Amino acid sequence: MKNDKTIFWLQIASVSWIWIFVMGVAIWILNLIRVAHKLNDALNASVGISIVAIPVFFTLAAILTYVFVGLQKDKHRGDERAKQTGGIDSSWRGAK
Repeated sequence: MKNDKTIFWLQIASVSWIWIFVMGVAIWILNLIRVAHKLNDALNASVGISIVAIPVFFTLAAILTYVFVGLQKDKHRGDERAKQTGGIDSSWRGAK
């Protein structure tokens, strides 16, 4: 089961890195808006980019997190079902 632990920690790292990346992009874009305002530069480009980029990155990170949590729930559900049925999980065959 060492392989399962490796995969789990790689998934944790992936989720962590995407959120670090998203927060970095959001902070960077908000800093660009602040600097543009301070320099009396055109805010339209910075605000336009932030209106699109920040929600897109947050959505992608949320989807990755949702998938990770869902995979973990399914794994635990499958482990419990396997214990109850003696290791036989026939739910994937469409059994009723």
